[in-house]
Amino acid sequence: MPGRKKRPPKAYRNIEFLTSSRARPIRILAEFLEPYHRFKDMEIESTIVFFGSARIQPKTKAKARLKELAKICDTDPSPENVSALSAARLQLRLSNYYEEAVKLAKLLTKWTMDKETGKQKYYVCSGGGPGIMEAANKGASKAGGKSIGLNISIPHEQYPNPYITDELMFEFHYFFMRKYWFVYLAKALIIFPGGFGTLDELMEVLTLIQTKKLTKPLPIIVFGQDYWKEVIDIEAMAKWGTISPQDLELFKVVNTAEEAFRILQELLE
Repeated sequence: MPGRKKRPPKAYRNIEFLTSSRARPIRILAEFLEPYHRFKDMEIESTIVFFGSARIQPKTKAKARLKELAKICDTDPSPENVSALSAARLQLRLSNYYEEAVKLAKLLTKWTMDKETGKQKYYVCSGGGPGIMEAANKGASKAGGKSIGLNISIPHEQYPNPYITDELMFEFHYFFMRKYWFVYLAKALIIFPGGFGTLDELMEVLTLIQTKKLTKPLPIIVFGQDYWKEVIDIEAMAKWGTISPQDLELFKVVNTAEEAFRILQELLE
């Protein structure tokens, strides 16, 4: 007589099924519901989101790299080394934005914290990785506040930076669900110099506002005129008529943490 069979896994514990294409709707729903309830349990309703490049380094690290490459070029001025030295000079310039992001996140977190209870009205939120994302979480941590990291699983592994509050660290599989949580709780966006990902995030939000799919007040601060003027000319879009002149009012361009802080204080108070 056959022996007793082992019970099969229940559907909600069947990893093979849950990681298959057929269960994609379940995974998407999980990336909506789990953050929703975690934010609700922690009474988090408002965030200030920092976007920017993962490649921007702290000034000390950028200086050390430049010094190292300068020494190498003294003894071996090959085209590759000279090119690396030129890139390191630009990295040092970009490192100013890392320091400004730290400063701004610290100013905003201190401003939003209740002096008696320490409770925050607004929480700094980043993409959870290195670069500008790390700088944002670092600034909030320096102010003694909590901050959020919405990380994403990508082929080139992006590990959570060490400054995110543990219980506010998230790991997403789907970019669109991560974007949803960036925007849903956001009361302001700050766009530091960045690459394709930063441009994608900025342009999607501008499109949502322009098309009235996003109707809540949402100040957008574009940080770093020197960088953005060279990378993208939005004024040219207005000139050519592909956007309206009024669309240029959807964002403000700033160059310092103090300037951004003053604007956000006024708009969020």
